[in-house]
Amino acid sequence: MGVDNVSVDREEVVTEFGRYLRLERDLSPHTVRAYLTDVNSLLDHMHGVLEGLDIGALREWLAGQHAAGKARATLARKTACARTFTAYCHRRGWLSTDPGLLLGSAKAPRPLPAVLDQRQAEAALDAASSEGPKELRDQALLELLYATGVRVSELCALDVDDVDRERNVVRVMGKGRKERTVPFGLPALRALDRWCIHGRPLWMKAGTGPALFLGVRGGRIDAGTVRRVVHARLAQVEGAPDLGPHGLRHSAATHLLEGGADLRSVQELLGHASLNTTQIYTHVSIERLRAAYRQAHPRA
Repeated sequence: MGVDNVSVDREEVVTEFGRYLRLERDLSPHTVRAYLTDVNSLLDHMHGVLEGLDIGALREWLAGQHAAGKARATLARKTACARTFTAYCHRRGWLSTDPGLLLGSAKAPRPLPAVLDQRQAEAALDAASSEGPKELRDQALLELLYATGVRVSELCALDVDDVDRERNVVRVMGKGRKERTVPFGLPALRALDRWCIHGRPLWMKAGTGPALFLGVRGGRIDAGTVRRVVHARLAQVEGAPDLGPHGLRHSAATHLLEGGADLRSVQELLGHASLNTTQIYTHVSIERLRAAYRQAHPRA
């Protein structure tokens, strides 16, 4: 029997699973929404009940998703969701066994990320700008993004007191509310000082609060604004790919490895939970090395 003697209400299942994802797993709102969409799709396949949810039903549901043309990355997420969901239901006593344990992991393809080369990064950060508050802010956030490789959400969440100017480090609250300390260099420090002294005070309002980076109305900057800043600056660099903030993160990681940093250090700087996530940057560096070899070596 797939479920214990007591029947479970579908709405209760979805509500409790969503609460578990938010409070215990501490997943992002976006991931929670995606997982709940997947669970509802699975329950639709099961006609709204858990009874009969076994490995055959899971594979049948996933096969239907594949036949509907879902991308491999989406199928990988749905598989991960199904495994999480059945494990949770088993722990709650709603399923007598956990069929997700028999479900193989669907691996999504991992395309190599586009990155700037070091010349392009230097050109982007050296682009001439005026000394107005917007230009000072934009230069400071660009310098900090490239210097630290922080995520755009982490950058937007920074407060003034998170920057330690004595040690040239910034305190970052990452995924899963894990705090890490990331160093930065003198160019970022100088840009931050110019913004905080000559730019930020001009945009401060009564309710501004401690946010490090502000919007023109005095509130904390949002991710969309940061993305527009990055796209606009890279558009000024000849030959540079059109990247967003995550592209600067990829570029920073790649340039660190090219400069001799070890993989563990880069993992810690980026706040990756698994070294497997960081290893993609070694592939980026190898591909760039191959390209340089093919272009330069007479016997390539």
